[in-house]
Parts: sequence; C-alpha cells; structure tokens
Amino acid sequence: MSLRKVLAVTAAAVALAGSQLLVGSASAAPAGGTQSRIDGYLAAHPGEKQVAADKATMPGGTVTFAAPGAAAISCGAGHLCIQDGNGKLWDYYYCGYYDFYGIGDGYFNNNQSSGTVARFYNENGTERWSSRAPQSGTASWTPVWHIRPC
Repeated sequence: MSLRKVLAVTAAAVALAGSQLLVGSASAAPAGGTQSRIDGYLAAHPGEKQVAADKATMPGGTVTFAAPGAAAISCGAGHLCIQDGNGKLWDYYYCGYYDFYGIGDGYFNNNQSSGTVARFYNENGTERWSSRAPQSGTASWTPVWHIRPC
C-alpha cells in the first residue's frame, strides 16, 4: 500500500472509529459520537458538507454515520452502495469517476438499472473488477482506489 493511501486510510479510520452503517438514516436520532465522526470526516475532506444529523456529502453521493447496532446494508433504487470494513456507507447515485477511500472487507449492493455496470479500479487506474446490476456481494476495499458507479 502506498504512503498516500496509508495516510488517507489512517485519517478515515481515526475519523470513523467505531462507526457502523445506517441506510435511510434521516429519521434516526444520532447517537453520541456521531457528530465527532462527521467532524473528522469533514476535516479530512475539504469541500464536503454535513446535510443531516448523521450524513455528509461525498463526491458522487452521500456518506452516512451511525451508532453501533444500526440496520444492515440496503440500497435505494438507482444507487450503488458500499459498506467498507469500518462500517462506513458509500452511497453513489451520480455517474462519474471518483476517488475511493474505503478500506477492509465489506459489502456492495449494485441496485442500479438492470445491466448498469459499476467499475472498480486499482491505484494506477486499471480496472480491478466490475459488477452488473442487479448484483450484491462481498469485496475487499483496500485495493480499490477509484470507482465509476455507472
């Protein structure tokens, strides 16, 4: 792993320590520590903003933070959702090519229109693997550096 990814992963891990995934969390009350995790994320990602008590923007969508014991991964229609090894949910709903900072083993749910291909890339930009919607499963996110949801 390169020094750049190690530093990015370390910053993300510190900011997200103990967080777990919550989908559709706009109605959920934030638990203690959620704001400090969001603050850490925003400090590490200048230009992003908090949009709800437990949610912030990210390139291509939103990222949700939740207390332990939150609901399991699900994904809205037309979205590509990823849960990384820290329990962080990456919810992509805009097409584009995005840097990705998730780590560890986790899950994906490609709930886009049938046949839409999400692509996952190595550090050098070569395609690592792809997923044709609808599809879900497990993946190792540490070697994924870039994502093209559709």
